[in-house]
Amino acid sequence: MKKKVAFVSLGCDKNLVDSEMMLGMLEESGYAFTDDETEAEAAVVNTCCFIGDAKEESVNTILELAELKKSGSLKALIVTGCLAERYREEIRKEIGEVDAVLGTTAIDRIVETLDQVFSGGAQDQYDSLDKKPLTDRKRVVTTGGHFAYLKIAEGCDKCCTYCIIPKVRGRYRSIPMESLLREAETLAGQGVKELILVAQETTVYGTDLYGHKMLPELLRKLCRIDGLVWIRLLYCYPEEIDEELIRVIKEEDKICHYLDLPIQHASDPVLKRMGRRTDQAELIRIVNLLRKEIPDICLRTTLISGFPGETKKDHEELLSFVEKMRFDRLGVFPYSREEDTAAAKLPGQHSEKVKCARRDEIMALQQEIAFERAADMEGRTLLVMIEGKVADEEVYVARTYRDAPDVDGLLFCHTGRELMTGDFVRVRVTDSYEYDLMGELEDESAE
Repeated sequence: MKKKVAFVSLGCDKNLVDSEMMLGMLEESGYAFTDDETEAEAAVVNTCCFIGDAKEESVNTILELAELKKSGSLKALIVTGCLAERYREEIRKEIGEVDAVLGTTAIDRIVETLDQVFSGGAQDQYDSLDKKPLTDRKRVVTTGGHFAYLKIAEGCDKCCTYCIIPKVRGRYRSIPMESLLREAETLAGQGVKELILVAQETTVYGTDLYGHKMLPELLRKLCRIDGLVWIRLLYCYPEEIDEELIRVIKEEDKICHYLDLPIQHASDPVLKRMGRRTDQAELIRIVNLLRKEIPDICLRTTLISGFPGETKKDHEELLSFVEKMRFDRLGVFPYSREEDTAAAKLPGQHSEKVKCARRDEIMALQQEIAFERAADMEGRTLLVMIEGKVADEEVYVARTYRDAPDVDGLLFCHTGRELMTGDFVRVRVTDSYEYDLMGELEDESAE
């Protein structure tokens, strides 16, 4: 009988791709999976440690599974991911129920390690952070099958002062284009209709392998793959967006007019302390250029509140910038002081109260903007992807090109037609409620 494994994937969508690869390796080796941890013989936790809250969630998850190990229902407990890479010694010292720890570049040894645990013992596994990313591995897609993430690179070279990623994920390493195209074709063949490109930074894809940016060429080739309807770009650093990338987004119908631009702040002194490679004037130029060239583009960004040394004037400047730029989507994270980062040593560290108060002020402003942006969509007809159905009602849940999974809004469509998750249809927006839209189905299908 196949041994059952419970798999918990925490953190970002890039981590999720790693989890799906490990699931694929385990499935090929004869393991089965269960969502019920009390039925599992083994558990794997793919952890995150980007900010304090993520570390806490990862540690709590490991501790909960360790209790099952104590009770005897769980025979093996393996920890992988960023927390495993960064705090290997602490995990081993403090949580004796953990059988093995795998670093971020050693996930290809998940089967070997789990086999060893069941055979009586296993060693922790760590490889160089310069190791080439995994390619051409089977994935078990966990997003429902109609959309999937395509991780195009590993690591990061930006070295922002607040970020631990280069120390747990290594330098920027692009995945060869041929491998990405094969993976995309496989996913499309499995029914994936929306492909979401992710990396710590997608915009510099290919610079390490080919000597120049290759994201535009990759996008062109992905658009030729049959079955894909939408291609979405996340994590595009604003200073790396150029005319060639904008032209590809404009010319290729499959590419969503949606960009995620993690700008983090708008005050030049704060941006400099963050180690960012842009300033407010450049941010304004890029946003204005995108909106001029692609008038219906949806722009999403993230900000950090309460960064060390951020003055009240800096905060007010950020508020003014947010009001002026009117981003469609915006999230704010209170600064998390991470050990072994340059920002952790900066003077002017703020209290949690100050950081959260500033976050709340920005989000209150953004909420007004987001509600107004949603109301602006009324009367438009949009192509949407069906995500599911409201129980016992003739109402379907959908996403527009303006909505990335799990982070943006939804569209609710009332219809007596029978639709399936992953279907694309056209909907006329009739109303909005806060971040979400309501609409009516047009007669014809978009497919």
